Amino acid sequence: MKKTLTKRILASRINTKLGYSKEESKEFIDVFFDSIKNNLLKEKQIKISKLGTFNLIRKKQRIGRNPKTGEEAIISERNVVSFRFSRLIKEIINKKQ
Repeated sequence: MKKTLTKRILASRINTKLGYSKEESKEFIDVFFDSIKNNLLKEKQIKISKLGTFNLIRKKQRIGRNPKTGEEAIISERNVVSFRFSRLIKEIINKKQ
């Protein structure tokens, strides 16, 4: 069963482990994600040490197909964010199996 890690859960863990109030914890999470978003828009790539790299990729307009109906449709031009884990995280994940 998948469990979604939400901002509320992250804020609760910060509150419990570090002792910040719930409002301060929520603000911390919001500032963190806003920083990632704003820097990604400016720099197109963000590396977070020991975690991984976020990349902003520009996808061109293309013709796609609706899988249910088979009807062709135009998929608009858009930005996509990709994430690659660091080697350290990959090693940690693979050791726990």
